[in-house]
Amino acid sequence: MDSQTEIFISENEIKQAVARLAAEIEQDYRGKRPLLIGILKGSFMFMADLSRQINLPVEVDFIKLSSYGAAKETSGRVKTVLGLTTSLKGRDVIVIEDIVDTGTTISFLMDYLQKKKPASLKLCVLLDKPSRRQVPVTIDYLGFTVPDKFIVGYGLDFDEKFRCLPDICFLD
Repeated sequence: MDSQTEIFISENEIKQAVARLAAEIEQDYRGKRPLLIGILKGSFMFMADLSRQINLPVEVDFIKLSSYGAAKETSGRVKTVLGLTTSLKGRDVIVIEDIVDTGTTISFLMDYLQKKKPASLKLCVLLDKPSRRQVPVTIDYLGFTVPDKFIVGYGLDFDEKFRCLPDICFLD
């Protein structure tokens, strides 16, 4: 924590939300083996904690997309930086995302993944910022709704800084 940040969601509140989301996923996927796809880099802490809480035989994969670079605003253009290594055909897939802001990146990804013919495709998001939405997005599992402020911590960064804060904080 430093003078540029103000705690918005505490580490304990995050743990409670992760446990709640894991229980919801467990209930919906009982008897199945879902594939969790984490969007790097921001979702790595959330996905690690969530996957440990889900009492099912989950598999994991990662994809890295870019639309921000070192800016606080999305460029609106999404590019794949690192692709998937797992086939999605016939699989139950849950995309794990740290935050949905304008919806541009996640909408691009969900369309891309749907073309790979998964049996099901759902979205689990820690933070939703609906006030910034430009593209409609359906969130199946949601941790928190947040205001239109720049957020860091628990995997979320600004120019690779603040990512390792245990809490979710507003950045001045």
